[in-house]
Amino acid sequence: MHGRHLLIAACLALSGPAASALEGDAEAAQAKTSMCMGCHGIPGYRTAFPDVYPVPKLGGQHAAYLVRALQAYRDGERSHPTMRAIAASLSEQDMADLAAYYSVAGGEAQ
Repeated sequence: MHGRHLLIAACLALSGPAASALEGDAEAAQAKTSMCMGCHGIPGYRTAFPDVYPVPKLGGQHAAYLVRALQAYRDGERSHPTMRAIAASLSEQDMADLAAYYSVAGGEAQ
């Protein structure tokens, strides 16, 4: 039984936030937001490719959610072609910085 508890603890440790998770820098992200603002910075904007749908608001989202969403686009778990290309161009630090920027109440993208 002890081995089973150890295995469960190891799985939980690996599935939770990484112990070495990068600290995002909201100030550094200000130089990286231009690729986001073209869609997410336009109030009421709707994308036309691949389907028409409202572009989600980024400002005020949880940082961990934003990082995970970008990772999912990069890894092909989410299928929007434009977001996949953008996410693939970002480093883990870029993702953490952007997430820190948009997670604060003052994040400017809608």
